[in-house]
Amino acid sequence: MKAKFRIPSLLIILIILVTSCSQEDDGIYLNESVEAPISYTEIEFEIFDLVNDYRESIGVARLNILNTISLEAIPHTDYMLTKGEASHDNFELRYLNLRRKANAIKVSENVAYGYSTAQSVVDAWLRSPSHKEIIESAEFTDFGISTKANTDGKNYFTHIFIKR
Repeated sequence: MKAKFRIPSLLIILIILVTSCSQEDDGIYLNESVEAPISYTEIEFEIFDLVNDYRESIGVARLNILNTISLEAIPHTDYMLTKGEASHDNFELRYLNLRRKANAIKVSENVAYGYSTAQSVVDAWLRSPSHKEIIESAEFTDFGISTKANTDGKNYFTHIFIKR
């Protein structure tokens, strides 16, 4: 008699376990890309446009704005602002984070300090052979940026480019 109750009870328990552990219901979607919302400033949008317009004028594809990249640029801009100088310090961390978060296989960055307009900072990057090479590279597919001003109104820029 105990055997009659044991089999249906085991079947009920098994059904509950199988249906309650479904991957579809766990709330974790590892294959979905989640882009955090970012509010870009006017100067940041102008830089995006100027860089893309320049790339297009030399026959290179326009880049996509990727918030994930900008989210990596923001802490570096804050760091430069605190330090009081433009730098590429800790670039390897941004590189590793973008490999993981954005599937980047190549990462480069342009930084700057003190320019008051988008045109002036982009012109400065285009006058510098190493910065110009990054802007002109057909390998890159996406970019992001962070721009912040210090208490004197001087802007700090971190502009990151990736290839996915």
